[in-house]
Amino acid sequence: MYHFIQKFHSGWAYLALLLLVFAVLNSFIGMSSKREFTAKDRKIALFGLIATHIQLVVGLILYFVSPLGSAVFGQMKDAALRLTSLEHPITNIIAIVLITIGWSKHKKGETNTAKFKSIAVFYGIGLALILIRIPWSLWFNK
Repeated sequence: MYHFIQKFHSGWAYLALLLLVFAVLNSFIGMSSKREFTAKDRKIALFGLIATHIQLVVGLILYFVSPLGSAVFGQMKDAALRLTSLEHPITNIIAIVLITIGWSKHKKGETNTAKFKSIAVFYGIGLALILIRIPWSLWFNK
């Protein structure tokens, strides 16, 4: 079961990242071109939000069924273990909170530019945080 969840978490990450990149780029393009915020733009951002939340749920399940969850307090001197057991989960939770804030703020935006800007800024920061805390060495070795 652990290996299936781990493979799913790694595979779903590709889709979540792709949707986030697409949402951020779409928002920057929409903001810079001063176009109207349409239902298509809302759906692009929503799909990015949903994908990251699914990734979070799967990641939390993985964390609590893996041996890494219990290793947090004993192995802080090991950089690789610290990354996967502490830094990666905490940073990504913060990133997903920021993405969720961006989604909520865009709904309150009164202008098209404000809606695009909320998504571009918060999703962009969330994406950057996710990218800096991916355990790349583990990802490319599988």
